[in-house]
Amino acid sequence: MRVFLQHLVLWTLIVLMIPAVCAGPFAPAAGQSGSTAIPMPEDPNDLSVFKAWASGIVLERGLAQINDPGSTIHVTHGVPDDALGFPQGQSIIGVVSLGDGGTAILTFDKPIANGPGDDFAIFENGFVVIAPNKMFLELAFVEVSSDGENFVRFPAVSLTQTETQIPNLGVIDTTDIHNLAGKYQMRYGTPFDLDDIRHISSLVDVTAITHVRIVDVVGTLLDDYASYDSEGNKINDPWTTKFSTGGFDLDAIGVIYEKTLSTDANGDGIVNLGDYAVFSTAYLSGPASTNWNYKCDVQPFIDDSIDINDILILMEQWLLTEEWYPD
Repeated sequence: MRVFLQHLVLWTLIVLMIPAVCAGPFAPAAGQSGSTAIPMPEDPNDLSVFKAWASGIVLERGLAQINDPGSTIHVTHGVPDDALGFPQGQSIIGVVSLGDGGTAILTFDKPIANGPGDDFAIFENGFVVIAPNKMFLELAFVEVSSDGENFVRFPAVSLTQTETQIPNLGVIDTTDIHNLAGKYQMRYGTPFDLDDIRHISSLVDVTAITHVRIVDVVGTLLDDYASYDSEGNKINDPWTTKFSTGGFDLDAIGVIYEKTLSTDANGDGIVNLGDYAVFSTAYLSGPASTNWNYKCDVQPFIDDSIDINDILILMEQWLLTEEWYPD
């Protein structure tokens, strides 16, 4: 801890000597006008914003330093379950570290729905170095899937300079970052809107997301190991972080909109004639059929057959609405 504090003081002094530059075009830090940061609830039972939290995880940790020849040293901080449930909102306790290029795939009791506005948020443990926007942030790509096999990555943008490597405990300007997890400090979630990816791939149903994959950004400027944003820019974040807590530190994923109606096949928030038309087209089909539609093979009768069992569930949910459906 003493060494950590010494480094923090050193880099704070260095940053203070850097001339002020114009802010980037994206949302600023938590508490600033125009910020999209979502505060974690004070009460775990508060469902006013987040309806649920991640309930399952598959973790694949990365190396502590990806460019270290022959290295087999992976990060070790935290356990997978630290990323499940309600966030801890602390700097070290209750987070799991991914390491360079590490991944975590999170699952949920119910799918994430594509409601109005942001649909889920990811919590990390970044912190303020110089208010309001100079932060120590470790970033990650965010990908989603509706079947656990086909994933789509949110189009992320990093406008942080790429001439000089940001060192360990260096800072990033929040306004230079968009659609990367870890944009905001601890206790604040970075939100994601499924509308951003709805037209990228027909293999991902944005109305019923079952998996969220977090991929650590390797923040190096070295060509062989760098991570790139959706516009081809290298993403420069603090590196190297050759210690047990290196890389993105996942605290939690909060679900803003849950899909509770399994027969809302078109994802508009209400079970009605639009969904009946989808079921009718797929009726009596199986996976090998040209009219097969997996959305109509609904719980609790997921049996690779769209039959009377699925139609009965459709009738049970007839004209029911999701809580976010407009009146």
